[in-house]
Amino acid sequence: MSTEPNLGTQAIGVKKLRTDELSPNPHNPRYLFDKKPMDVLRDSIRRVGILVPLTVYFDSRRKRHVILDGQRRWREDWELMPTALKVELLMKELKDRNDARLAELTGLNVAVITRCKKLLSYDREFQDLMLDPDPQKRVKADFFIELYPVIHDRDVSKFDWFKEKRFIRQMLTKYNDESKTIKAVTDFRLIKQHITNARKARQLRRLSERLKRFVAEITVPISHLEIASASAHAEARVLTRKVVALEHLIGELDVEQLYGEEELWKAMDRLLGVIQRALRKAEKRR
Repeated sequence: MSTEPNLGTQAIGVKKLRTDELSPNPHNPRYLFDKKPMDVLRDSIRRVGILVPLTVYFDSRRKRHVILDGQRRWREDWELMPTALKVELLMKELKDRNDARLAELTGLNVAVITRCKKLLSYDREFQDLMLDPDPQKRVKADFFIELYPVIHDRDVSKFDWFKEKRFIRQMLTKYNDESKTIKAVTDFRLIKQHITNARKARQLRRLSERLKRFVAEITVPISHLEIASASAHAEARVLTRKVVALEHLIGELDVEQLYGEEELWKAMDRLLGVIQRALRKAEKRR
């Protein structure tokens, strides 16, 4: 990266710096960037890399390099939250929240509009985390997108101990803590799955107790949320669907047409034996 003189210092030419050693220029008036040029820029960076170095200077007071030119190339991964802020402004101006119309007006697809709305539902405290100029402190939008179904679950939001802001702060801590009890943002899908399983097994009270502890204690892992009976119930539902599908499939067989398919009949005979043994075991448990 090239470095321009600042207050009498000398230019030192092209130099390699880590992206997390850079800060945006606080005097740069361009806070939001148009999506289409950003998409073109991102695709270009992915294909051929950055051909034109960023121009930076070293701020002796902040002890950091500050970007003088090339901020878009550095912050291309910030696009979703600034895009969400644009969508928010558009909704206020037009007094229209319809996803399809907003997609048509902005050129974004409906899925992106939906994601933007989810981000806008968060308190400004959390929106600011997605816009933090320090890459080490910045939280990816995907964290909040994946968390959204958990905090907006129809039962979780009604638990007497549930406080949305505290819940979110604790999830951030568990994600950033050395213990890494939340290792990836997709772990929130597993949490949601445990909630769904407990609901279908009528085990919400037990789930509430376990989720409360999971939130309160940083080192408690996601596996703590698993309720054996709920998991077994979910597995049984899946197996039942498969058995019913197999029942229909076998019931529709054309025996005459398949009469010579010896391997098929042998496999069905083995299956019959497995089913009979399972039924005998089940009968003994009654």
